[in-house]
Amino acid sequence: MEQWFAALTSFEKIYWIVAISASIVLLVLMAMTFLGGDVDDLSGDVDVDIDGDTGIDFQFLSFKNLMGFFTIFGWVGIACLESGYSKAIIIIVSVVCGLLMMLAMASLFYYLSKMQSSGTLKLKNALNQIGEVYLTIGAKRSTIGKVSINVQGTLRELDALTEEDKDLHQGDVVKVKEVTDNGILIVQLLNK
Repeated sequence: MEQWFAALTSFEKIYWIVAISASIVLLVLMAMTFLGGDVDDLSGDVDVDIDGDTGIDFQFLSFKNLMGFFTIFGWVGIACLESGYSKAIIIIVSVVCGLLMMLAMASLFYYLSKMQSSGTLKLKNALNQIGEVYLTIGAKRSTIGKVSINVQGTLRELDALTEEDKDLHQGDVVKVKEVTDNGILIVQLLNK
């Protein structure tokens, strides 16, 4: 192995060192990313999200993307070396391929981040939604019942009160007109 490496030119050594070292780092980063490790600590907080940050989620220049660039840069350079291309062509082709890899990785992580949701139910999203009484709701806020209502794309059974003069029974169609501070829906009968 030492004889093989010693026989390489300086130009070839640079590509081999870049390709192997960047590949190892990229594999570790990708494994930690997909297995749920905290990669931000390794990357010097380059990819850290700031609470309340409404900036662009698409991050072209990040530690992961740089490692992807150097990995593809190195391996494409080695492939071009083996094919006998000139140094100028090798550098141009490996830089272009590295940049394409950065773009692909940034796009991948951007779309993966769009697939996740916080899962937090925001009851204010129930305002003006139409639902159906699931458990009887007492007239004039006398007893809490339940309504089946679609909130944030999911059908849920939520506590509800009404200001109607009569009880609302299972199957009655209602509309949410208010949400109290403690998360109880105030509904009104829709088909009067």
